[in-house]
Amino acid sequence: MSSASNSVETQNDEIPADLLELTAAIEELPVEHRVRLLPSLRRVTESSVRRRKILTLVQEALGQLRLDMKYLVFDLEATRRERDEVLEKLNNLEDGSDD
Repeated sequence: MSSASNSVETQNDEIPADLLELTAAIEELPVEHRVRLLPSLRRVTESSVRRRKILTLVQEALGQLRLDMKYLVFDLEATRRERDEVLEKLNNLEDGSDD
C-alpha cells in the first residue's frame, strides 16, 4: 500500500461514519451546490478530528494522573508507617530512660 493511501485510510478512521456519509452525499450533488457546501464540510470534519485528538490526549492525561495518584498514595502510606515506627522507637527510648 502506498503512503498516500495509508494516510487516507488513517484519516478516514478518525472521521465519524456520519461525516463520511455526508461527504459522499455532498459529492453526489450538482457542482454549484457542492462548491458551496464543501468548505463548511471541511471545517466540520477538521473540527471533529481535532476534538477526537483532544479527547484522546485528555484520556491519556487522566490515565497518567490516576497512576501518579496511586504512587503518591503508596508513598504517603509508606511515609506514615515509617513515621509511626520512628515515633514508637522514640517513645520506647524515652520510656527506657525514665527508669
